Amino acid sequence: MHLAYPAVLSALLFCTGLYGVLARRNAILVLMSVELMLNAVNLNLVAFDVWLSRAAEETLHSGQALTLFTIAIAAAEIGIGLAIVLAVHRNRGTSDIDKLRDTAEGPEPEGLDAEGPGTPAAEKAEASA
Repeated sequence: MHLAYPAVLSALLFCTGLYGVLARRNAILVLMSVELMLNAVNLNLVAFDVWLSRAAEETLHSGQALTLFTIAIAAAEIGIGLAIVLAVHRNRGTSDIDKLRDTAEGPEPEGLDAEGPGTPAAEKAEASA
């Protein structure tokens, strides 16, 4: 088999994952897209390892070893990522990336309780004075 076939498939998988990361708003779908991109890299590592091992008589199969490390890191990443997404969803009620703010911030205050210049409560106080 030629090297071009897995390389083209890997490029298509990577582009699909990149589109998923850039276009999706749900955090779980973004994590799945990152996993797709990592799998494309794994396919490239194995394909190039097989292609290079044909040229050399003694090889260490370093591409396959790197693939195993990538799979282990991807498993840890998805475990921690899903735990964070579930904790944020439990606290905020949504996993939509556009609606989420920094987790250190609390919910945005309502109109009359807000303080500071430019807020509706401050404008109302200035108008009555």
